[in-house]
Amino acid sequence: MSASKVPAAELLFPATVGRDREAVLAAAEAEVLVWFDTLAPSLRRYACSFGVESEAADDVVQEVFVALFRHLALRRPRQNLRAWLFRVAHHRALKHQARRRRRQRDEADWDAARLELVADPAANPEQRLSWGRRARRLRVALHAMPERDRQCLFLRAEGLTYRDIAHTLDISLGGVAKALVRAIARLSAADRN
Repeated sequence: MSASKVPAAELLFPATVGRDREAVLAAAEAEVLVWFDTLAPSLRRYACSFGVESEAADDVVQEVFVALFRHLALRRPRQNLRAWLFRVAHHRALKHQARRRRRQRDEADWDAARLELVADPAANPEQRLSWGRRARRLRVALHAMPERDRQCLFLRAEGLTYRDIAHTLDISLGGVAKALVRAIARLSAADRN
């Protein structure tokens, strides 16, 4: 059989050859859908925490779930898939940002990504001003944090355990704890001002 006549499933998933290939692929697809329903919004927020724009964050999330499908279809290890998904999102977001930086260097007229502002129509002008100032203070404090502290904070906000964060970022549990203490202290100090 020539390469052009080989079914795509055999090229993409050689470990799933045989009679049970269809069942493996169907099971992988069903599990991916469950994980998607559970974690897609969290993974999207995590990708955005790297400065990835909204549409690109959707692409990152899609890439994560394609990787999960391939991972499951190839019958690779299934321990702690939640942390694995965040780790894949971490790497995909970093790759996206690296591509974006290269593109910005190449295109002098590139306009930097803008933050999306969502105004609460129920808030009065004084509340909006107050909330805006607070948001700016917290944003400044967040951006002033070391990258590792910020990543730990975002992953914890997504509900990952200290152990999952340590696994995702490849650091020790003590490193996670210290980073979170520093991050929360900085945000608290900024919020009091």
